[in-house]
Amino acid sequence: MILRTFGWSFGVTAAGLAAAAIFWGWEAFAIVAILSILEISLSFDNAVVNAGVLKRMNEFWQRIFLTIGILIAVFGMRLVFPVLIVSVTAQLGPIEAVELALDDPDRYEELVTDAHPSIAAFGGMFLLMIFLNFIFQKREHTWIGWLERPLAKLGRIDGFSVGVALAALLLTATTVATSAYQHGGLHTDKSDTVLLSGVAGVLTYLLVGGLSGFFENRLEEGEEKAAQEQEAAKRAGSDPSAVGLAGRAAFFLFLYLEVLDASFSFDGVIGAFAITNHIFWMALGLGIGAMYVRSITIYLVRQGTLDNYRYLEHGAHYAIGALAVLLLISIRWHLHEVITGLFGVTLIALSFWSSVRANRIDAANAAGGGGGGKERPGARSGV
Repeated sequence: MILRTFGWSFGVTAAGLAAAAIFWGWEAFAIVAILSILEISLSFDNAVVNAGVLKRMNEFWQRIFLTIGILIAVFGMRLVFPVLIVSVTAQLGPIEAVELALDDPDRYEELVTDAHPSIAAFGGMFLLMIFLNFIFQKREHTWIGWLERPLAKLGRIDGFSVGVALAALLLTATTVATSAYQHGGLHTDKSDTVLLSGVAGVLTYLLVGGLSGFFENRLEEGEEKAAQEQEAAKRAGSDPSAVGLAGRAAFFLFLYLEVLDASFSFDGVIGAFAITNHIFWMALGLGIGAMYVRSITIYLVRQGTLDNYRYLEHGAHYAIGALAVLLLISIRWHLHEVITGLFGVTLIALSFWSSVRANRIDAANAAGGGGGGKERPGARSGV
């Protein structure tokens, strides 16, 4: 089962890491490996969501999502999209960007470095919005309870996350302007760029969220209609399985999943710029990670169960928040790529360990009769 589900992922991993080591050396090997782990970790909750929704489709639509969907996710978002980002920010054609990266990597690095403030501001704000909208929501389980519970209360204020994000953007742009003044106007044009790119990042997040909400609403409408049609088919003596999510609702479900996939792919691509500017290292790492995300989705669907590690979603979003802050900081100060990468991996590892510990506590409570019906400390809060 494992080999059949993850076989392609194992093969792509071996080929990708070998190519990185052969063509660019051990530093590239390490960066590609870190990017792969981060992509898997940051998109793990996406795989769980995909599995939960995908199991409601029939076999035909599952194959469509796992074939066409993987082409969009791996080749579109992970391979082409980073090149497009560099092309837009460096004002180059996509082919020129690739040729420049191959023929004149020093010049390419110079252009990407010059475009870094706009990339970092746009991506940092997009990632920050994802983190804030997660942390300001009330949840059944809290990982860092003393922090998450009061923040969830603040999240009841309409538009609070947008206000916090824009305040962070204003602080970042002011810091850049102050730096320019102190260094004799070295970066006098960057504060406006940071503001414009940051606002664009917030608007992009709101647009993606709006599209996801639209498709989710259409999905709910389709499911209600499918349930009515199935009930009518039962009363008429027809086969109810021939009606429902195999038709219109499944189509909207497919669109909804593609929007979700794109948004998760986007934060992975943007977050990768906090680790490296090398588009080929980025493409290899993110492509490997995307293959595992799809394999995990297939595995969860075939097993008929979802993952039981309750704090992994928290760890993934804390890693997203950390990458957002590091991207904004990197507009003024250089941060080493390995440090930023390991920062996120550490958060994911801690959330995994907290999940395992919480599961053991639950198992001990169940074996001991639940301790009189009371939860032991740490059963709901990971920290």
